[in-house]
Amino acid sequence: MKTLDIYEELRSNSYPGRGIVIGRSADGKSAVTAYFIMGRSVNSRNRVFTETEDGIKTEAADPSKLSDPHLIIYSPVRKLGNKTIVTNGDQTDTIYELMDKQQTFEQSLRTREYEDDAPNYTPRISGIMHLGDGQYNYAMSILKSADGDPSSVERFTFTYSTPVAGIGHFIHTYMGDGSPLPSFEGEPKKVSIPNDIGEFTKGLWDSLNADNKVSLFVRFIDIATGEEKTEIVNKFEKV
Repeated sequence: MKTLDIYEELRSNSYPGRGIVIGRSADGKSAVTAYFIMGRSVNSRNRVFTETEDGIKTEAADPSKLSDPHLIIYSPVRKLGNKTIVTNGDQTDTIYELMDKQQTFEQSLRTREYEDDAPNYTPRISGIMHLGDGQYNYAMSILKSADGDPSSVERFTFTYSTPVAGIGHFIHTYMGDGSPLPSFEGEPKKVSIPNDIGEFTKGLWDSLNADNKVSLFVRFIDIATGEEKTEIVNKFEKV
C-alpha cells in the first residue's frame, strides 16, 4: 500500500467528518494518535475538547446553543491501564467497560453498530493502542451499514503489530461531503508520521477545512517510558 501524505489527504477532502490516526513516530520512539471532529450544523460545531482524568470529552462551547447532545457529547479518548482507546462516539465507554471485564476490543464492538442518524448511518470508527514492556501494537475498527442499507451491519477490524517507524493508519467517517454523507470505504489509509508533536498538530489543524473543522487532539506516548505529551486545539472558546 502506498504511503500517503496525511496533510494532503485532509486538504483534498472538505468533509472527512471525524478521523482517527494511529501510528509510530519517524524516530520509532513514540506511539502516536490523533483524533479530530468536524461539523456542518450549528449543533455539531458548538463543541470543544476538554481533558478528563483518563482522556478527553466533548463539551458544548456554548451550552445555551446545545440543541441535541445525542451523538455529539461523548468521551473520544479513555485510558484503561496501558491501553489507550480512541473513538468517534460513546462506544469508547463500551470498549472500556467490556475490556475491563476481559473481553477483547473486537468482542466489545460486536455489541455496537453504526450511528442512528438516518439517512447517513455514520460509521463508528475506533482504535486501541497497547503499550507494555517496551512493545507497542494497535488495532482499528469500523462499523458501518452496507452501502447505506441499514438492514445490514458490516464490522471490520485491522490489527498492526510492531508498527513501522514513521508510519500510521488513518480512518475517517466520510469519503467526502454529500447528501446523504458517503461512508468511508476500504481499509485504513497508510500515512506518514513525523517526530514532533507540535509539527504534527499544526500540520493536521492547518490541513483541515477551515469552515468545518472543530477540534483536534494529538498524543505522543514514549514507548520505553510511557511518558505522554498531549496537544488540544479548539476552534471555539468555551463560554
